[in-house]
Amino acid sequence: MKAVILAAGEGERMHPLTYTRPKVMLPLANKPILEHLLLEMKKAGITEFLFVVGYYAETVRNYFDDGAKWGVSIEYITQKQQLGTGHAVERAEGRIDGKFLVANGDIIVKSEDIRQLMAADKITLTLTEVDNPADLGVVELKGNRIRRIYEKVPKPPSRLVNTGLYMLTQDIFPAIINVPPSPRGEYELTDALQYLIDQGYPIGYQFINYWLDLTYPWDLLEANESFLSDLKAANLGEVEDNVTIKGEVSIGKGAHIKANSYIEGPVIIGEQCYIGPYCYLRPSTTIGDNCHIGSMVEIKNSIIMSNTKIPHHNYIGDSIIGEECNFGAGTKIANLRFDGKSIKVMDIDTGRRKLGAIIGDRVQTGINASINAGTVIGNDSFIGPGAIVSGVISPSSRIF
Repeated sequence: MKAVILAAGEGERMHPLTYTRPKVMLPLANKPILEHLLLEMKKAGITEFLFVVGYYAETVRNYFDDGAKWGVSIEYITQKQQLGTGHAVERAEGRIDGKFLVANGDIIVKSEDIRQLMAADKITLTLTEVDNPADLGVVELKGNRIRRIYEKVPKPPSRLVNTGLYMLTQDIFPAIINVPPSPRGEYELTDALQYLIDQGYPIGYQFINYWLDLTYPWDLLEANESFLSDLKAANLGEVEDNVTIKGEVSIGKGAHIKANSYIEGPVIIGEQCYIGPYCYLRPSTTIGDNCHIGSMVEIKNSIIMSNTKIPHHNYIGDSIIGEECNFGAGTKIANLRFDGKSIKVMDIDTGRRKLGAIIGDRVQTGINASINAGTVIGNDSFIGPGAIVSGVISPSSRIF
């Protein structure tokens, strides 16, 4: 059985992180979201994949290639214009026989749920119940049948949400052709499924036990923390004397941990990193490859992407830092409001009491720059020495 993975979208609500990569390539525990999904599908028995790519397609192609590294086969379909999930699935017609799986590439589900879905003998959606279904696709049941599928409506009629994992048959292709574009101008897979329901087609559903839906940048912190909770200690690098390591810490090949550093797991340190001396890495922190975390730097519950330098007297808490950033000495990121209330980002209440900054790729800061809680900084920006920033900073900005 083949799986069609929808990986063509940008993920605008993940800005600024997706200005320079597709959402599916955002890292969790030093693996892209899409890799976590692929590994769970392989564990369920899927070894043949069709990746539908579009936005920054080369990022996906270059990373996954033909899939041999993972013991699977990957073919690619290019969706040059992102015209919706239905259009993406329709591009796979003729490349698959019989029934097949479809999954949004930006979700994470477990192999047990995938395996259960593979046993279905008709078109089947997967559902889960959430406390707040706003901004999610909602499903309304009538008895034991699906009555209607809603795509992000202001007042959801239920708390049952469509997880973006499907078992489909060849019947889906004529249905996609028969539905008009949505008000957004896209051909939605859910509209094709609703068309089949209205025609009396008996679409099934299954509840799944595990589902990570990653909508906003701060969702990555919770997901990263979840993955690190299962981390097993490993050391493929070099650790100098007088380094304290507590809990589960994974140190990548060629990494060098310098004297008097203190690391509290779970923490992942990527390959070819230089850490310390006198550095403090606190729990739920992921450091990408080729990073430099230097003297008197403290980092907690954060994702630091590859090739980033945080070398001197810096504090970073509950933050996501993009690739190839370089922080001047004394740069500090606040992660707590004085009044203790939850932090808002772009007028969205994150529900988090602690949240630092979301920083895109290739951002530089001068010495003693101060970044307020909930700040978003676009890629290729420069924050000058002594600058104090908050709110939303557009890409390629210069702040002095």
